[in-house]
Amino acid sequence: MLINMNQMLEIAKEEKFAVGAFNVADSNFLRVVIEAAEENDAPAIIAVHPTELDFTKDEFFQYAVSRAKNSSVPFVIHMDHGDSLASIMRAIHCGFSSVMIDGSLLPFEENIAVTKEVVDVCHKIGVSVEGELGTIGNTGTTIEGGVSEVIYTRPEDADEFIQKTGIDTLAVAIGTAHGIYPKNIKPQLKMDVLQEIKDRVDIPLVLHGGSANPDEEIAKAVQIGIQKVNISSDYKYAFYKKCREILSTTELWDANAIYPECIDAAKAVVKQKMELFNSIGQAKVYRERNVQPWRQDQA
Repeated sequence: MLINMNQMLEIAKEEKFAVGAFNVADSNFLRVVIEAAEENDAPAIIAVHPTELDFTKDEFFQYAVSRAKNSSVPFVIHMDHGDSLASIMRAIHCGFSSVMIDGSLLPFEENIAVTKEVVDVCHKIGVSVEGELGTIGNTGTTIEGGVSEVIYTRPEDADEFIQKTGIDTLAVAIGTAHGIYPKNIKPQLKMDVLQEIKDRVDIPLVLHGGSANPDEEIAKAVQIGIQKVNISSDYKYAFYKKCREILSTTELWDANAIYPECIDAAKAVVKQKMELFNSIGQAKVYRERNVQPWRQDQA
């Protein structure tokens, strides 16, 4: 079932679990996320970065949308780090039910203006909008970008940003970074910042850069009030680690001989993340509450 982010995270917020947003770059990763969600009866978010959409092409998401719609598990298809109204509109035309506009590197008032412009367009057709306040770090091991020094979300700015933009979800910066952390860097999330933001605002909160962080810190963030955790590098790394093992020890060249073990390795990571987020088995809640499939024309 395809739903939007409001439908997905409203229940997650009430039931105190988080939903994983897994970046999808090709059909293998789409299969990993959908099959892991179905096998564990867990809601999931299929996230797509603009560069990933460029690579997979728009037509691929005709299949992705169809696959999600025909599942008994709730899915959101989400544009991750949309960088302009044009990239947002492209996602909408592909059938995405949720988008993120990333104005985090802009001055505060410009971020508000850019984000509000996207909200005004998307809310007319029932597409959810995520904004970002503060900046996510960059480990140098991902295409998602980031900055060398994290700018933490100011709790006092969060409420103003939400009120002036009308966003549905807010990505906060509490010390995470995109990618896999180098061995000499140990991430430490500022839970006091998250708690203060949570005390001030009432919309679902999002944690970007969720890969390679200590499990106990992610679990604590979910306990405080994170409803969406973005995961990309961790499960892609597992996929290609297994792929490298197979290709270095065999002369295989058929995809159906190489990829099954890679898919299983990635699915194991996705399942572990779902356990961490307390989302396993939670798809039944959406069915019990008779959550209706999303339509792009619903307001």
